Amino acid sequence: MRILARSTRVLAGLLLSAAAGCAPYFHQPFATERARLGAEVRANQDLRGLPEPQERIVVAVYKFRDQTGQYKPTANGSSFSTAITQGATSILLRALEESRWFEPIERENLGNLLNERKIIRSSRAEFSEQSGQKEPALPPLLFAGVILEGGIISYDANMLTGGAGLRYFGAGASGQYRQDRVTVYLRAISTSNGQILKTVYTTKTILSQQVDASLFRFVNFKRLLETETGFTYNEPTEMAVKEAIEKSVQALVIEGMLEGLWAPRAAANLDGQAVHDYLAEKNDNATVDVLGRSLKDRRSNFGIGLSAAALRYAGDYKNPQVRPGAELTLRYGGNGRLAAAVNLGRSTLAAGDFYRETFNYAELAGHLRFFPKERLTPFLLAGGGVTSRSRTAGGSAEVLPHVVGGVGVELLPTDRLGLQFSVDNHYYLTDRLDRMVQGKYNDFYWAGRLSVVWYLGRRQPLTVARPKP
Repeated sequence: MRILARSTRVLAGLLLSAAAGCAPYFHQPFATERARLGAEVRANQDLRGLPEPQERIVVAVYKFRDQTGQYKPTANGSSFSTAITQGATSILLRALEESRWFEPIERENLGNLLNERKIIRSSRAEFSEQSGQKEPALPPLLFAGVILEGGIISYDANMLTGGAGLRYFGAGASGQYRQDRVTVYLRAISTSNGQILKTVYTTKTILSQQVDASLFRFVNFKRLLETETGFTYNEPTEMAVKEAIEKSVQALVIEGMLEGLWAPRAAANLDGQAVHDYLAEKNDNATVDVLGRSLKDRRSNFGIGLSAAALRYAGDYKNPQVRPGAELTLRYGGNGRLAAAVNLGRSTLAAGDFYRETFNYAELAGHLRFFPKERLTPFLLAGGGVTSRSRTAGGSAEVLPHVVGGVGVELLPTDRLGLQFSVDNHYYLTDRLDRMVQGKYNDFYWAGRLSVVWYLGRRQPLTVARPKP
């Protein structure tokens, strides 16, 4: 029973650690559901938040289709089912209605409409011949001033995949994920001269998750306990396409407003909240890469920082101790991969009851950041400097050269403030650091540091120019 209890605790801990990503697990269907209204997405709220138009625009959509030609990916290749919905025209027409800016007219199945009108004319003519009463003519069909074209032009499967797992004595859990991406282009064309008025494009990622946990243990002789649970969640492709299309309609409306193609009912709405939110999103999007990471110059060129350290001596004395240290650092080169630093520090080294000494040092180091445009980045540091030991009674100060190398990680809660944790090694080019020459290795010490860096000056933000009408 002890083994069972331990295994249960391990399994429970693994399940709790993955609970944040397991929301679908707690909403498993156990009964059939009635038909309901279709689920809405966030982009629909943005459409409904657009300002009122001065006049609705009559638009025609002939075909807005899947242009990727891709089939649904499977573990053994691909199936004959398409990866993308073939009903994108219907999704676009509903988005145009929800925006309240457009008056869509039927063009996808124009042949059916014309045939029905022929039937109506024929029936009315026959009724007129029989009754002698003249029937009114059918009103003419609406014609569009703008044609909307485009389609779903890209579906990238397995754009990002990964996972993690842990198993211990037959108890374990694992999770996997896959991210696809769909891209939509939409353009507005003037029917009077064929000019392409505006083209916009949007993207939406599609997430698939798999989480499972299992326990396989012998709880007693000839007694085997085996249990497993898990779930798989696939974000509906149709919902992703719907959100991308609705986002493209929103972008088309606002871009057309800014360029004077159409106007809101109130001129003040040109500087309204919807326009400001869109321009802010567009400005941020200029620094976002294909994986959705925000990449921009965050730091200013100059920075000043303080760090507290825990140092462990490694030399000729036994029983090394962990002692405190402090450091002042000046940084230059905040936006690039490489940055230079001047470090001024004070440290104390000790071992046993026989050795304890305080040092001052100055060094020049270089930092290599792996992801300089992200908020979290690991880095390497390397450099060299000199260390001055404390003056003893009747003695003179001594300067010892050293080299330094280390690794760390930096987090930017804001663009001005950086938090760093690093581990470095100060290796001396002499064996006289502890005043004892013994063995074949020079003296050195390890340091773990927690630093706070304040980046001075102003960083020039990247802004997207507002289009002129």
